[in-house]
Formats: sequence, C-alpha cells, structure tokens
Amino acid sequence: MRKTIIALVLGVVTTLAVNAFAQTSMPTAKPTVVLVHGAFADASSWNGVVKILQKDGYFVIAAANPLRGAKSDGAYIGSLVADLKGPVVLVGHSYGGNVITEAANGHANVKALVYVSAFAPETGETLGELTGKFPGSTLGQALAPPAELADGGKDLYILQDKFHAQFAADVPAANAALMAATQRPLLQAALDEKAGAAAWKNIPSWWVYGDADKNIPPQAMAFMAKRAAARDVIVVKGGSHVVMVSHPDTVAHLIEKAAVAN
Repeated sequence: MRKTIIALVLGVVTTLAVNAFAQTSMPTAKPTVVLVHGAFADASSWNGVVKILQKDGYFVIAAANPLRGAKSDGAYIGSLVADLKGPVVLVGHSYGGNVITEAANGHANVKALVYVSAFAPETGETLGELTGKFPGSTLGQALAPPAELADGGKDLYILQDKFHAQFAADVPAANAALMAATQRPLLQAALDEKAGAAAWKNIPSWWVYGDADKNIPPQAMAFMAKRAAARDVIVVKGGSHVVMVSHPDTVAHLIEKAAVAN
C-alpha cells in the first residue's frame, strides 16, 4: 500500500511538473523544439545546440529522458508534447531516437523528427538487433559490469576511462571527463524491448551522424535513414557519437531546416 501511494504521489508530481514546464510562455511563430538525449548522456549534452536555437528565436525544451525503456520513456515525452501548443520538432540522440519514434505517435502537432546519431527502429525491432546488423560498434567492450537494481533490473554505464575514446572522441578530453562523470545509465532491458509503431513512416525525418561513431555503426544509421526516406542526411567527417556536442552548429542548422520545411 505504501509503495502504491508513493507511486501515485510521484506520478502526480511528475505530471504537474511537465504541465507547468510545457505551459511556460513561448513564441508561436516557430515550432517548439524538444530535444531528447540518449543513454550515457544527460540533457546538458544539448547545451551548444540550445544556445544556437534560442538565439535564432526558437523555444527549446531539453527533456530529461528516464532511460528505462522506449514504451515508458516515449509515453513520458509524449505527455510533454501533448501539452505544447502549436507544431513541435522532436529531436532524438542515440537511444533517444527510439524514444521520439515512440513519442510522436498519436500527436498530430509533431511536424518533424530529427535523428542525431540515433536509432529509428522498425516496428518489432530491438536496438540490439539494429546495432548488430552491421559491424563497427565497440560499445560492449567499454561497458562496466551491470549495476544491480533493487527490482532485479540492471543499469548499464560506460567505464569512465574508456568514455572519451568510445563515446566522445572528437570532444576535448576535459569536457569528455565531465560527461563521463555525469553520464546517466540505460536500463539493460531497454536494449531488448521491441519497438512500437514507427512514427517515421508518417512524419518526415532528417538525419545527422558522424562517420567515426563507435556506438552505433555508421552503416546502420545510413540504412535507417534510407529506410525512413529521410529528407536530408548529413554525415560529419570524423564525427563521434556526440556530434551535437562537437558540432552543435551543424546539428542546430539541420533542426532549423526541419522546422521550416513544409
């Protein structure tokens, strides 16, 4: 009973917080941009992109992605989108691409999907399947032993001494060290969760990724972008998995391109 009450209270608090955030006064001339970070990162990974978008007059929300599974995370982001007025551009990095693919379903105000070094699964696919479809990922070798959770689940982290080379090779070492220390874990079960309806079949998409990505094979992202009939695909030469950190101008420009497209 006590756990049920706590869960209900937390649910109400979360809903109120999301509603209050979403209803903040914002301009209506341009779409709202919602940025969804991926695993082993946090919302601050979008800081460089946010600065550019805000300077150019966009209202931006860098959401805190729970990283518990696409279905539940998609519902969370979807509730935020539902409370926003006017058109929305959903942007997902890495695992966050899986989340926006889920979150966009049922929300007519989502006008564009932007995938940044991201997954865009087909209905029924898992992230593990997509990663293994092409060679090149070395993520498994960089992960720490899974952290055991009280409910029996397991959280995944990247070893801090391998974070720079694996995740953010084109980011200055000092910055990568901060990112490694503040990384947020992904629930291991999320890798094997089958994807729901693929929103990219009905909503236009844009893509950007680095050709030196060691988390998701570049070939896999090229495959997903082609399958989604992406309107534009930018490949950053020498770009790591976090091109939004190393090349925020390139990523912001693509988001703005998606925002103004018909």
